Amino acid sequence: MIPIAKPIITESEKRNIQEVMDSGILASGAYVSEFEEKFAEFCGSRYGIATSNGTTALHVALEAAGIKKGDKVLTTPFTFIGSSNAILYCGAIPVFADVERDTFNIDPEDIRKKLEADPEIKGLLIVHLFGCPCKMDEIMELVDEYKLILIEDCAQAHGAKYKGENAGTFGKVSAFSFYPTKNMTTGEGGIVLTDDEEVMKKARLLVNHGSEKRYYHEILGYNYRMTNLAASIGLAQLEKLNEFNEKRRENARYLTEHLEDLDWLTVPHCAPEYYHVYHQYTVQVEERDDFVRMLQEKGIGYGIHYPLPVYKQPLYQKLGYEDLSLKVSEELSERVVSIPVHPSLTAEELETIVQAVRSFRE
Repeated sequence: MIPIAKPIITESEKRNIQEVMDSGILASGAYVSEFEEKFAEFCGSRYGIATSNGTTALHVALEAAGIKKGDKVLTTPFTFIGSSNAILYCGAIPVFADVERDTFNIDPEDIRKKLEADPEIKGLLIVHLFGCPCKMDEIMELVDEYKLILIEDCAQAHGAKYKGENAGTFGKVSAFSFYPTKNMTTGEGGIVLTDDEEVMKKARLLVNHGSEKRYYHEILGYNYRMTNLAASIGLAQLEKLNEFNEKRRENARYLTEHLEDLDWLTVPHCAPEYYHVYHQYTVQVEERDDFVRMLQEKGIGYGIHYPLPVYKQPLYQKLGYEDLSLKVSEELSERVVSIPVHPSLTAEELETIVQAVRSFRE
């Protein structure tokens, strides 16, 4: 079986873990502080606040940026549910805009339509899906015009760039995930990035029970801290992130070169001035059930990212979104399939994937 994802763990991660174990400081500690500093520096941000996972990072990012109960936040429905759930955690209200068919990212034209229709929208949560940056020139124009709080979900975009600028540095705040399938991992973990000192201070309180000084609590906070163990893995992974991303891009180029001539399959698209880091290599195919069955028979892992727009999930149907319909998101949810692109793939495995895909209609 060729897996859809496979983290690369080497001696450097194991050595760091052993050092933490030997120190006895397993929860927050020096590794966390070092990881916060180095990841923020890597992305070009002033401050980093490590968290227990990507979803808690999103929750903290939204709340620290000023999103509160009753606020409306515009976002994409074509992503993992954690993005919009983080809006709900704040007591805020998700509003959904449709996505682009080629990039899978939120569509600036539909953002404008939603903003014109609802002047009460306060925030915009964008997702750089699958490692492809959103159209930030157009989005920043809308943010400035409508005075929106911009939050970037970079859970799948470690190292991605838009016209040379790092994903995660456009908004007031951003959030990353380090789940094992991501471009780099800490096992479970996340981080909030910001250049705003007040946002940073609020985020630090939120992740630590609202406390700056032990047993003195200024606000209602949470236990969202990253562990020393997780951070030690992250430090080792961060040193290899550029290498991981280049390998993903190399694998994606190979797949595209050998599959783009198929008229029944649509390969991923990203403009050349964007630095796509291919968290996923997601194709579109009409006969998805049969295609997936073929992949299973040939021992090739796959993912359906995502089978339902968020507003079609049972939870959101109960929350009053049952009448919402966004054409592109719904069409994509019936056509998308992710195939392996991770940096562990060998040349032989890439060839096997290509041969399997090409054989589907032979």
